[in-house]
Amino acid sequence: MKWISKGKKKKYSLKRLIHGFGYAGRGIYSAIKSEQNFAIELCFAIIAIIMGFFLKISLTEFAIIALTIAFVLSLELVNTSIEYTVDMAMPEIHPLAKVAKDVSAGAVLLAAITSVIVGIIIFLPKILALI
Repeated sequence: MKWISKGKKKKYSLKRLIHGFGYAGRGIYSAIKSEQNFAIELCFAIIAIIMGFFLKISLTEFAIIALTIAFVLSLELVNTSIEYTVDMAMPEIHPLAKVAKDVSAGAVLLAAITSVIVGIIIFLPKILALI
């Protein structure tokens, strides 16, 4: 992988754009393979999408579910990158490194709790209507 130095500016190109998508895809694939929480959250996301089709939720509700899924998965990716960066920069235990990692994990937890609340608001009335 080539790193661009601060002084160099590269021109925009379709090739660079395509490579950027490839790097992003590899990052997501790496998270699926190595990060248990990301894989679990992805499974819940797939379940939510399937339930949305089964329960015939509205397009607005689907949009809310999609945004919620993207929010949680994106924060998990950011959390993972923060953890790896902190581990690389600070291999020994340091109180500030712990705070950085704990805060980023807390952000994911908050998003996950919010996603459960959104899921309950959207899905519970539809499930109860089936009973």
